[in-house]
Amino acid sequence: MWRIMLSRWRHLVCLLMTVLLPVSLLADDVAGAMLHSSGAGILVNKSLAPASTALFVNDLIETPRDAVARIEAAGSTAEINAETMVQFAGEELVLDHGSLSVNTSRGLRVRVGCVTVTPVNPADWTHYDVTDRDGKVTVSALKSDVNIDARANNAEQSKKNQQSARDLVREGEQKSRTEKCGAAAYIKAETSGIGAILNGNYAKWAAAAGVITIACFGLCRDDDPISPTKP
Repeated sequence: MWRIMLSRWRHLVCLLMTVLLPVSLLADDVAGAMLHSSGAGILVNKSLAPASTALFVNDLIETPRDAVARIEAAGSTAEINAETMVQFAGEELVLDHGSLSVNTSRGLRVRVGCVTVTPVNPADWTHYDVTDRDGKVTVSALKSDVNIDARANNAEQSKKNQQSARDLVREGEQKSRTEKCGAAAYIKAETSGIGAILNGNYAKWAAAAGVITIACFGLCRDDDPISPTKP
């Protein structure tokens, strides 16, 4: 009798894992960020994007002329203007060129080359614009204050000039800095190869299927040994 009850219990656990594991993975994916496109020709990782699509860390967004997009994440939105290239990096956006407008209560940063724009009070609603044209970064603080930090060429120089390298942009003000601080390019879009595959949905669902298969093999099979031969 106890063997029958154990078998039923194993099948129940397997069924619950089969149903709940994919749902949890899907919820985790959707919780990252969403991209909403307005206009044709918007690319995500060099592929045409639908009207709405999920974003993952390191995804690269490119907007052509006459098309804009909007990133929506928990507590933050970012309006991406036309002719802009930006990488979604979770807690920050890495702007290669173009312009965007950030509205955040989570301290969402924008990085352009060696320049980083950060809300002064991350918990307060902050609205600011960042434009990168020909190596010149222009920051406009529309609501609340933001800091502009420029990283120096090396760690020692950065430490010495830590205070002088920071500019405060108060609400209603606009300031500019150069993005060329001797640093290499920052955008590392994994648009092809192993990195892109591992970051995609296929890898996640394949991993889920593997976990379910292994779990079911251990929990759902009968208690009889694989070999029919008994001592």
